[in-house]
Amino acid sequence: MNTCEKLTHSAGRLIPLLKKHAAWSEENRRLHDEVIEGLADAGIFKMRTPKRYGGHESPNETLVDVAAELGRGDGSAAWTASVYWIPTWMAGLFPDHVQDEVFATPDVRVCGTLTPSGMATPVPGGIKLSGRWSFISGAWHAQWQEVLALRPTPDGGMEPIMALVPMSQLQIIDDWFTAGVRGSGSVSTVADDLFVPAERVLSMTAVMTGQYASELNAASPVWRVPLPAYAAAASVGTMLGLARAASETFFERLPSRKITYTAYDSQAEAPVTHLRVAEAAMKTDEAEFHAYRVARLVDEKGASGAEWSMLERVRSRLDVGAVCQLATEAIDVLARASGGSSIYSDVPIQRIARDIHVIGMHALIHPETGFETYGRVLSGLEPNSLYV
Repeated sequence: MNTCEKLTHSAGRLIPLLKKHAAWSEENRRLHDEVIEGLADAGIFKMRTPKRYGGHESPNETLVDVAAELGRGDGSAAWTASVYWIPTWMAGLFPDHVQDEVFATPDVRVCGTLTPSGMATPVPGGIKLSGRWSFISGAWHAQWQEVLALRPTPDGGMEPIMALVPMSQLQIIDDWFTAGVRGSGSVSTVADDLFVPAERVLSMTAVMTGQYASELNAASPVWRVPLPAYAAAASVGTMLGLARAASETFFERLPSRKITYTAYDSQAEAPVTHLRVAEAAMKTDEAEFHAYRVARLVDEKGASGAEWSMLERVRSRLDVGAVCQLATEAIDVLARASGGSSIYSDVPIQRIARDIHVIGMHALIHPETGFETYGRVLSGLEPNSLYV
């Protein structure tokens, strides 16, 4: 097997471990330490680490393959791994000597956000950073956080900046009490007048226009793509994996289930079951199409170094929204067909359904937002979003 196949195979071998600890992770609102160790041992945290630090620089198609396997075991574990891939990729945009510091930690985990909910005050040698950042998946097990903040400009305006901060310098607020993806531990973090050296600060305007600070990563196909398109490709695998998990858990329970208050002693004999499982399979197949389409586009454009058209950029937002919508519909069909016994907390389908609905609330994944952005460009208008 090549490296990509080995990573996917290793992710699949983690499924029993993820299932074993899924209830614990949900109850404790963070991933179990054994899950973190298993992900590290499988090389999952190195998939977006530069090769010069022992990383894999895996293709985006492999990110989908791996996250989909992890999602079959636990949506929170898959989501957290996927989120780590995005800020870790962003760490690869910083000057190379900054990366030397970040990637000096084996299996380093970088968490982060794309919301500029802090203020950055210029001071000699850097900035003073204050703010609160929410939905920081994987914060409990991360060593670094990528944060966004607003910095005053000489003309009296504000510009967004991105900074890298050690987790040891941030306060964690344990506020992740949610309906789903509870195991991701997506807590809030706080900085209060924290000094960040200039070398660990980038202009988001430069980042969003492809002006990255790393010289050694500049020629790598992995970093030769726009941030929003890459984030889309890195996000879709979890949702695909959850749809597959819903199908697997449904069919595991099917042989022992009847339809209460009917003459069907086996749910498998009922035509309504045939219609529902076929519908769910079709929607999952369609979600797979969109997941791999955006991943292949990012891989192909990164390999060629070609310019991205606006239509290609917004189509990546369409694809991630389509995966979310279709996976959610597939899961909901199977959840409704799972009967009253499925409402118990030890039946995975209810957790899978809650996880996909919470993921769908993410601003960069929410289907209607992505569809509107794509439709605006098709209609000859500007996309009405900086995240394209």
